[in-house]
Amino acid sequence: MKTFLIYTFAALCEIGGCFSLYAVLRLHKTPLWLIPGMVCLVAFAWLLTLTDSDTAGRTYASYGAIYIAASIGWLWAVEKRAPDIWDGAGLLLCLIGAAVILWGPRAAG
Repeated sequence: MKTFLIYTFAALCEIGGCFSLYAVLRLHKTPLWLIPGMVCLVAFAWLLTLTDSDTAGRTYASYGAIYIAASIGWLWAVEKRAPDIWDGAGLLLCLIGAAVILWGPRAAG
């Protein structure tokens, strides 16, 4: 549960940080939007170091599915676009893949 919460907060920070640049470049917001965006991106990177995984690669790979889930949530909640069946199917595949990466049996060594 701890890992899931960390991944969820990290995803929100990453999306917020990336959206700040999107807002400046595509929505013509003031460059001051980049300040909280940079804070969000630093928080995102820091949060991923708090997981119990013994390798960064597995941490990033399994986190990816939570990021995708948060992005679909962003699509729905912020952009007011309902996910379609393909969004749901793709998300399900990603969550299954992340579970295999995170909890799959490992060879000793």
